[in-house]
Amino acid sequence: MSVALALAGSYLLGSFPTAYVAVKWLKRIDVRTVGSGNVGATNVTRVAGFGAGAAVFLIDLAKGALAVWWLTPWLQLTPAMRLSCGLAAILGHNFPVWLGFRGGKGVATTIGVLLAAMPLVAGVCVAVWAVVYLIFRYVSLASLAAAVALPVAQAITGQGLAERGVGALFALLIIVRHHANIRRLLAGTEPRSGGAKTS
Repeated sequence: MSVALALAGSYLLGSFPTAYVAVKWLKRIDVRTVGSGNVGATNVTRVAGFGAGAAVFLIDLAKGALAVWWLTPWLQLTPAMRLSCGLAAILGHNFPVWLGFRGGKGVATTIGVLLAAMPLVAGVCVAVWAVVYLIFRYVSLASLAAAVALPVAQAITGQGLAERGVGALFALLIIVRHHANIRRLLAGTEPRSGGAKTS
């Protein structure tokens, strides 16, 4: 029962729609109807500016970290269970009940989970993201590259099979949530950072 409550609580924590609330408060519009329509930090940056986007990114990151940390003092959770709470928060972010299960892509929340549970793996993923972004200037491509790097980094750093299994789900979720970006990348229509918006 306690584990089920931990997972449910982590989902609800992750489901707080930071991007939606921020844009509604700052611009009085629904973030799902502007820019790319995504409920995430990148779209907030397009719509409301860098400061708002950075704030949303950090809050979404914190949701993932808190999902891993918040119950640790009270419940004897295994490393895999802590990651599962992180996964529940990511699912909450991606599929929030408050927005009809239409949420973001989970990149910031995933980074928060990794920073709290596997900081070395998080460092590798962030480094891969930064290198790919600096070379190609595609946020989506950088996020996809970091997702691919995640299970590789877990294997290199000696994570257990259960942890690697949950990590593979993290990576798969990011890739699946970027399906439209992948199509645009292949078609050559994905906007680079600072370029034209694509719906």
